[in-house]
Amino acid sequence: MLTTFPKQSEFEKAVRLLDAMGLPCEVISPEPAYALVGVPALDIDVKTRRAFAGEFGDIVCSGWVDCVRPAVGVPDRSPPVFDEDIFGYARIMVLGSCSTDEGRIRVIAHISGDLTDVFPYMNARVKDASYNVRGSTFTFMDGYRIISAYPRRICVAKADEIVDAWRVLENVRLMANRVWGGRAEIEPSYELRAKPPAVEIYRRLPGINCRCCGEPSCLAFAVKVHGGAMDVRHCHPVFGGDYGHMQNNLLEICEGTGRSPGSDF
Repeated sequence: MLTTFPKQSEFEKAVRLLDAMGLPCEVISPEPAYALVGVPALDIDVKTRRAFAGEFGDIVCSGWVDCVRPAVGVPDRSPPVFDEDIFGYARIMVLGSCSTDEGRIRVIAHISGDLTDVFPYMNARVKDASYNVRGSTFTFMDGYRIISAYPRRICVAKADEIVDAWRVLENVRLMANRVWGGRAEIEPSYELRAKPPAVEIYRRLPGINCRCCGEPSCLAFAVKVHGGAMDVRHCHPVFGGDYGHMQNNLLEICEGTGRSPGSDF
C-alpha cells in the first residue's frame, strides 16, 4: 500500500512513528526533479498498514492506493526556477484509485500560486485544450491522462502511479511558468475551442442504465450532458444514490465541457 502527504512534516512524523514501532517501509522520493510538486511517499505492506493505522494518531496523509512500481524513476536533475513564478509549489492533498481505469491513480494537488491569469495564454498554446472562462478551468490531456487545472489546484486522472503523477504536476508547473514568462509574445485566447468527448463523461457514469434521468441509457445521458441539454446532477445514482464516490471524477470532466453544475443550460 502507498500513501503520500500534504506536508513534509506529516511525512517525517509518519517515518518516526514507523521507526519507533519497528515497522518496515520503503520511501519513494520526488527529489530531485519533482521536489517542488511532491512530498515523499511511503510504501508499506498490508500487515504494516494495519499495525500502523492503529497508531496513526494525528498524522495526516493524502489517501491510500495499491502500490505500483514506477516504470520510470525520478530524473536526476534539479527543477528549474523562474523569476516570475505563477505556479509556486504543489502538494498532493487527495490520493486515490481512479474509478474509471483500474490500476491507475487520481490525485488532487493544491498549489501555492494562482493560475487564473495564465489560462488565456495557455489556451492559445495548448492544442485541443478546453478553457471554461466562467468557471476558470483549463482541461487538457497528457496521453490518456486527464488534467483539470483550477486557479489553485490541479486534478490528474489516470496517472500510472505516484512518480507519473509527480511528472504530470511538474510538467504543468513548467508549462504554466514558461507560457507566463513568454506572454508578451502570445495573443491570449478566451475561446472554448474543444470539449472532452462524450465518451469521457460516459466512462465516469455508473453504466447501469437505470433511466432515472429520463434517458434510455447512460451513454444517451452523457451525450445530452456533453451537448448542454442535460444537467449532470440528474444522474440520481451518483448524486444521491449508491454511486456517490463517482461524483468528483464526473464533475471534473464536466468542468472541461463548460457544462458543469451552475452553467447555463
